[in-house]
Amino acid sequence: MSKQQIRTIYTFSLVVLDAIMVVVAFFAAYTLRIRIPWPDELANIYPLSDFVGFVIIQTTAIITTLFFYRQYYLPRAISRVDQVYYIAAGVSIGTLMAVAISTLFFKTSDAIINYPRTMILFSWVLSIIFLTIGRMLHQAVRDSLRDRGIGRDRVLVVGTGDTARIMLQRIIWSPNLGYELVGIVNGEHGEDEILGIPILGTPEDLPDLIETLEIDEVLIAIPEKGHREVVRIISYCERGRVTIKVFPDIFQFVTSQATIDDLGGLPLLSVRDFRLRGYLLIFKRMIDLLGSAIGLIILSPFMLLTAVAIKLESPGPVFFVQPRMSLDGKSFMMIKFRSMRNDAEKDGPGWTRRNDPRQTNLGKFLRRFEMDELPNLINVFLGEMSLVGPRPEQGHYVAQFQQIVPRYMERHREKGGMTGWAQVNGMRGDTSIIERTKFDLWYSENWSILLDTKILLRTVWQVFMPKRKQKIVQNLPSTEFVSQDVSQTDNPQLEQKNQPMLGSDQPSFSEPLKQTASTPAPEKI
Repeated sequence: MSKQQIRTIYTFSLVVLDAIMVVVAFFAAYTLRIRIPWPDELANIYPLSDFVGFVIIQTTAIITTLFFYRQYYLPRAISRVDQVYYIAAGVSIGTLMAVAISTLFFKTSDAIINYPRTMILFSWVLSIIFLTIGRMLHQAVRDSLRDRGIGRDRVLVVGTGDTARIMLQRIIWSPNLGYELVGIVNGEHGEDEILGIPILGTPEDLPDLIETLEIDEVLIAIPEKGHREVVRIISYCERGRVTIKVFPDIFQFVTSQATIDDLGGLPLLSVRDFRLRGYLLIFKRMIDLLGSAIGLIILSPFMLLTAVAIKLESPGPVFFVQPRMSLDGKSFMMIKFRSMRNDAEKDGPGWTRRNDPRQTNLGKFLRRFEMDELPNLINVFLGEMSLVGPRPEQGHYVAQFQQIVPRYMERHREKGGMTGWAQVNGMRGDTSIIERTKFDLWYSENWSILLDTKILLRTVWQVFMPKRKQKIVQNLPSTEFVSQDVSQTDNPQLEQKNQPMLGSDQPSFSEPLKQTASTPAPEKI
């Protein structure tokens, strides 16, 4: 069976499964409606057979809406939050369309004319739940078949250096993408493999490799070679019937998903587009105000107990207050629970180390689950921070970073956040500040309510699943965008011997990148 036939079966089975789930959801809603005792004036129950026409219209409308949302395209990976969002949107629009069409074409049907509003509500909620469950089961079956080698695409990666390593590492880490890494093609000599994947030849060998190895997809990861080299490689690949994709690692110019504009028929690539502006800033502030207020109310008993425990365990203040830099480079006093002894900096300030003896016992617990940052909610409520955004840094670090990290100050176009896209993707502690900045800028250029929701949910998940916070990878080099050797600094706190504890706010400068691939693409939560 060919790969195309397998994809067709996957798509067709998903459409059928969605249709079944919508029908089952309607039947469950009908059962729930007749089981609940209602007042006589609301107990207008019609036989289930009277709603057959409506169910057909609703099912067709929902599936059609999901089709226009490209939910039968079967992408390589989609986060659960995105999936639920599109399902909810599809069910909402489809249900409204079904009610409108049924009312228009079934005017003689008492069941449709007097369609109970509770049935609409029950059907809407249950359809979202059942469709989500059905798609999760469908994805589980697909992943299981891929683990057995069924439906996986055989892929060649063309490239060298850091860009190729980043792409290889992402594929290795993400078996759910459905790729089978066959090998690497590059024009350099001296290595037999990269990250355990064999090097099979040069770009000139691509036509033969594609045919003999039955390659389905070629991923090009050599933007540093220039566009002419990429065009030459594409011409080699076009001799075989394969899908060709290019990894655009052009962080110096654009970090987001670039948009195409039109200038009298000429295509223009938009490379600077920060989403948070105008009314969206007001909208985000309203969410921050409401979220921080609810958080402070709900967590106030725990925060009060924590404050008492800190005071009882060691002398000194309850809070640790430190100046940080946020929106437009303005400084504010960030509030955290004190997690160290009061005399921790008697010999001068220094980074927190793993198993730092200056930490109190309670402080170790608070840091492990990041509960020392709960007072940040006060900063959010006062408008100094946001629930989601780039983590604010100390002013003297910002002064250094803006000299060595391209576009670093652009992350200060919005307020610093309690959590951020970089943090939920493992960019904590001893990680490259350059990599962290990439994720921060990607967030700024791709902001949405859905993305903020995803980040908050992933943050909560990672707090209670601490082992998932970091994906340490060896031998993955740092991305070289620095203008000077940052390890040669006059700040003694930046020496490698003082590397910070994982989970702290302080960045790494001199160590190689030890984290996940730098492409800040959405991941599953």
